[in-house]
Amino acid sequence: MKGNGKAMNTKIFLILLGLLVILQPAPGQSAGHLIGSPEDGWPQFRGPWRDGMSRETGLLGRWPEEGPDLLWSVSGLGQGYSAPIIADGRLYITGDVGDELVISAFDLDGGQLWKTTNGSGWEKPWPGARASCTYYKGRLFHSNAHGRVACMDPKTGAELWAVDTLERFEGTNIKWGLSECLLVDDDRVFVTPGGEKAFMAALDTSTGKTIWKSKPLKFERTYVLGGKTLDEPVADFDKAGYGSPVLFESGGRRLIARTSGQHAVCVDADDGELVWTHPVYARHEVIGMIPVFWKDRLFFAAPDDFGGRMFRVRASAESVRVDELWETAVDNGHGAMVMVDGLLYGSGYRRLDEWACIDAETGKIRYTKDDMVKGSSIFADGRLYALAESGILEMLRPGENGFETVGRLMVAEGNRRDVWAHPVICDGWLYLRDHDTLWCYDIKRR
Repeated sequence: MKGNGKAMNTKIFLILLGLLVILQPAPGQSAGHLIGSPEDGWPQFRGPWRDGMSRETGLLGRWPEEGPDLLWSVSGLGQGYSAPIIADGRLYITGDVGDELVISAFDLDGGQLWKTTNGSGWEKPWPGARASCTYYKGRLFHSNAHGRVACMDPKTGAELWAVDTLERFEGTNIKWGLSECLLVDDDRVFVTPGGEKAFMAALDTSTGKTIWKSKPLKFERTYVLGGKTLDEPVADFDKAGYGSPVLFESGGRRLIARTSGQHAVCVDADDGELVWTHPVYARHEVIGMIPVFWKDRLFFAAPDDFGGRMFRVRASAESVRVDELWETAVDNGHGAMVMVDGLLYGSGYRRLDEWACIDAETGKIRYTKDDMVKGSSIFADGRLYALAESGILEMLRPGENGFETVGRLMVAEGNRRDVWAHPVICDGWLYLRDHDTLWCYDIKRR
């Protein structure tokens, strides 16, 4: 009996330890934490926690001069800037073909499984598909550039329901098209129509019916698109931004952080209350970076004057207070940044057009890399995968005093500045997209 008691205690200890591991927040989180997807793989934009962090290990620490092995590639995706997602043994990617938004499904060997459409493509300036799909509990969700939100069967592509969110909530599209990669949590999918009826809304994942809608985001407009100052401020309703939201828990509350055309915003995920807004001067009303949540803090960035700013979040059942802590010149545009062990990595735009390492506690720039144009990045196994919009990807090892390039790969050639699809790493494979073509590389260590 004594031995059995020890065995039982050991078993209980292991069960509790396992539960603690499951309940652990994303690495680097303490006071609050990101709320991730329950799905395996890379089921949404920027990965399970929408933070650009792959938790994989065993990847190549250095590439040969010719780059990693190419496993396969597929073409015919259409024009687009959206990254693929990977879930339940399938890959999903969007592209504009002719005047339609096309969603394609592939197996993990690059074999096509099905194609379907989600309304019209974007044929205005910078044509191409914007948003990635989101996979959640056996359903696939997507919003096209015109605000048509569709829910599909991921096995067949059959449409289960669709909602024109701009029509339902009387929103107005933004100049370069809605670009939101949909956030899905439990029984609701969050959308951002902007405008006079609601800034955000939550739709039922089974039916598309409205669960809640927030109030509109009212503000005094002092300048018009392009930056020209108005003689007198005018009352206005803010539109959607180009960035995508993140979901986090703080002080027992579930909160959504995102941007609008001219604000940084926090919304209560349970009822849609706009709990905090902060004005952002963005000359062309393009705030494209997904926010970064770390501990009890939120980092937002926007081109030009605003730069990057860190805020502390103090949330409770009664209130949400957000205070600015520091500012940096790193004005990330749309490529997003990653947080690793208290350090922010990513590229600036116009105010500081370099790649940078920033101390997240103080805002001090530790070092920069000035020989790459701006772009998007993800982090995996001690390496930053930095994809410049010119089509050059460099695998960088961050050090104490600078980045060491330990791998290089050319995705596109010529005088390009629109390789905007974010890299993806899943199960030891690296996925890179340049409009019509997707490449899959083996980056596992043998």
